[in-house]
Amino acid sequence: MRLLMLGGTEFVGRAVTEAALARGWEVTVFHRGSRAAPAGARVVHGDRLADDGLAGLAGGEWDAVVDTWSAAPRVVRAAARLLAGRAERYVYVSSTSVYATPGAAGSDESHPVVDGDPDAEATAYAEDKRGGELAALAEFGAGRTVLARAGLILGPYENIGRLPWWLGRMARGGDVLAPGPRDLDIQYVDVRDLAEWVLDAVAAELHGAYNLVSPLGRFTMGELLDACAAVTGGAATLRWTAPEVVLDAGIEQWMELPVWLAPGELHDTLHRTSSAKAVAAGLATRPVAETVRDTWEWLRSIGGTAPQRPDRPVVGLAPDKEAKALGR
Repeated sequence: MRLLMLGGTEFVGRAVTEAALARGWEVTVFHRGSRAAPAGARVVHGDRLADDGLAGLAGGEWDAVVDTWSAAPRVVRAAARLLAGRAERYVYVSSTSVYATPGAAGSDESHPVVDGDPDAEATAYAEDKRGGELAALAEFGAGRTVLARAGLILGPYENIGRLPWWLGRMARGGDVLAPGPRDLDIQYVDVRDLAEWVLDAVAAELHGAYNLVSPLGRFTMGELLDACAAVTGGAATLRWTAPEVVLDAGIEQWMELPVWLAPGELHDTLHRTSSAKAVAAGLATRPVAETVRDTWEWLRSIGGTAPQRPDRPVVGLAPDKEAKALGR
């Protein structure tokens, strides 16, 4: 198979590229050149925001294109328009954030989505992702487009900082504010499971929208934090704290305590989405301990500090704020 990866040097794009190369696929990585692409990939440099930035893709044919773009939808449309006659399938890695809020526990791909404009400049994340979906559909058509609506993505190469923050916090040791309840269900997808599913979807010539996230009830906050504490050496003591105590302390869920959302409407929206369609199409989810272990090993291999996307806010709870909340 011949794959064109738009991006391919960071997080999702890198995982897709490495998985495709491991399968023996012929992979072309199109990127700006700020980081090295995985060994074995053919590299084409270009800046999608620049005039004539796609000039390097003027020739060539591919079985599939994978695109992870999350800003101005017009950029997705420009690439899709250029490639529509020279690629068989367009996989746009979107997000479950495209669904209108509030969500409903157990909702699937039929849930209403936000408005989007395929020709728009960047506005807001959800609208930009929906616009990207519409851009891909406009140029490739519904029968040749896969909308891979990823939920929370964790794993090696993470450049958002969620799992790396928890790992770093556990490594520092001491009493750690663990937001409860311990058995609160969470949803995420390991970036490598996402990548394998995307490649399987290309090989199977799938089309349509799929929610790529772990099955309902598969993982809990307790499992995630226990794994983080164990893999970093066991120096941390988890202090499980009731949700109302966490919120009353003025701690921002999701951002200051990554991954965690207190039980309620927002939790139902982001941690209780049905992925039955994707599971039926082959989505497999590895154990939480494996995701945590491999992310820790990767993090240590690069000196302990994860890369940070400049367009995303830094996450994590300040030590003094954590100590104050624990004292309550």
